[in-house]
Amino acid sequence: MPSLFDPIDLGAIHAPNRVLMAPLTRGRATKEAVPTDIMIEYYRQRSGAGLIISEATGISREGLGWPFAPGLWTDEQAAQWQPVTDAVHAAGGRIVAQLWHMGRQVHSSVIGGQPVSSSATKTQGQAHTFEGKQDFEVARPLTLDDMPRLLDDYERATKNAKAAGFDGVQIHAANGYLIDQFLRDGANHRDDKYGGTPENRILLLREVTERVASVFGADRTAVRLSPNGESQGVNDSHPLDVFVPAAKALSAIGIAFLELREPGPGGTFGRTDVPRLSPAIRQVFDGPLVVNSDYRKKDAQIVVDSGIADAIAFGRPFISNPDLVERFRHDAELADDEMKTWYSQGPEGYIDYPALEMADA
Repeated sequence: MPSLFDPIDLGAIHAPNRVLMAPLTRGRATKEAVPTDIMIEYYRQRSGAGLIISEATGISREGLGWPFAPGLWTDEQAAQWQPVTDAVHAAGGRIVAQLWHMGRQVHSSVIGGQPVSSSATKTQGQAHTFEGKQDFEVARPLTLDDMPRLLDDYERATKNAKAAGFDGVQIHAANGYLIDQFLRDGANHRDDKYGGTPENRILLLREVTERVASVFGADRTAVRLSPNGESQGVNDSHPLDVFVPAAKALSAIGIAFLELREPGPGGTFGRTDVPRLSPAIRQVFDGPLVVNSDYRKKDAQIVVDSGIADAIAFGRPFISNPDLVERFRHDAELADDEMKTWYSQGPEGYIDYPALEMADA
């Protein structure tokens, strides 16, 4: 069986190891969602990952409500991503852009209008805004007339990602965001071609994936799903019935890889008793399968040995261990991250975590 340190082809992307960097929102862009200079060093430091999946990056202002997160809908944003991808490539790394539409998980004070979703629903709790936390608002259901524009937004962001030098893109269809709000019956109450049966609820995912693949190629297009358990108020009554067909549809498109975020009952960032669906999805998805959520080196190798997954995406360990692959390789101790600096705007807790040789000095 392959080890975590063996290479793998993720579609057209040749990864030198199977320790992938999961997408991590870090809040270091400008208020206009333009990448900043410290992001260059942050990603360069982590270029030892088999593949970096960038932080979630907005496809439009409508879809990006997280303060100081980056976007890819303007020429300026794309231009400021270019030094990031250049730095990763110069260091021998590979990086794809995660394309994000948050759907109802935003606030009008950030996006300048009413949130949109599959149906007129509202997330419980509060949204992060530039003015602090504010109550979520009822979303406007996207109409059939909205769909061509939405697909155009994904296409434009994909073209900008390609122009910015990314090696590919990953469509964020997980964690209770827009596409997930269409996939799951807890949020999708539609009675048109995008609602009702699992086949209908999968339609938007399929359309987005086909449109993105038409720009960058299916072999440089990936997808992230979160099939088991509730995520940000979005859930499904029969997840097996929707996510297995979804994975089968993505396999038919021929995407580069499929990533599954699958928290367990003891998860540190979301938890659920709903069993992981990766074994069932493995049976219908023919491409590389990547799993994520609370893995450490030993557990990750066990899953790869089992054949259920081909690679593992690590999130929080990469925050405080920029050289995570080398630490794993040498069984070195991992540094702890500080939650208070996850979303702050400065270099502290972002680019000042030392690499292994510095830590041992």
